Amino acid sequence: MRGYRMNIGDVARASGVSAKMIRYYETIGLIPPASRSESGYRNYDDKDVHTLRFIRRARDLGFSVEQMADLLALWRDRSRASAEVKKIALDQVNILNRKAEELRAMSRTLKHLAAHCHGDARPDCPILDDLSGGAGEPEPSAEPARFGRAGINPLQGAQRSRA
Repeated sequence: MRGYRMNIGDVARASGVSAKMIRYYETIGLIPPASRSESGYRNYDDKDVHTLRFIRRARDLGFSVEQMADLLALWRDRSRASAEVKKIALDQVNILNRKAEELRAMSRTLKHLAAHCHGDARPDCPILDDLSGGAGEPEPSAEPARFGRAGINPLQGAQRSRA
């Protein structure tokens, strides 16, 4: 035994990673399979909590699962070159900067559209015109709305796939 044994709920609370994500990370091989008790329950220890906290922090910084796997391998490799870690981090900085610029561009577009929308009782709306790509008005639906204004039934796709 490597120390105090925890169940998946305990390790989830201690690491900040949900039990569902812990099982997922185990399934995809990001973390090794947990040892099991005689009754089949997963057992974890402090080392597992530390690894999951590492993953949580990496995820909070926007690293992909693939990047997290590379970082974990480098973290465990005491003969690693820090240049490899720095390259991964700087690649992530570039990705985040691109995403931030995309978000700023989306914000500018929405501000522009909102500034040109009268926001009154008239039906004309440049925001909807832009979203539709100039396709004009949609055809009215014969079915009554089920959820909200849009009339979306989130179960509809699931019901069709079961049939």
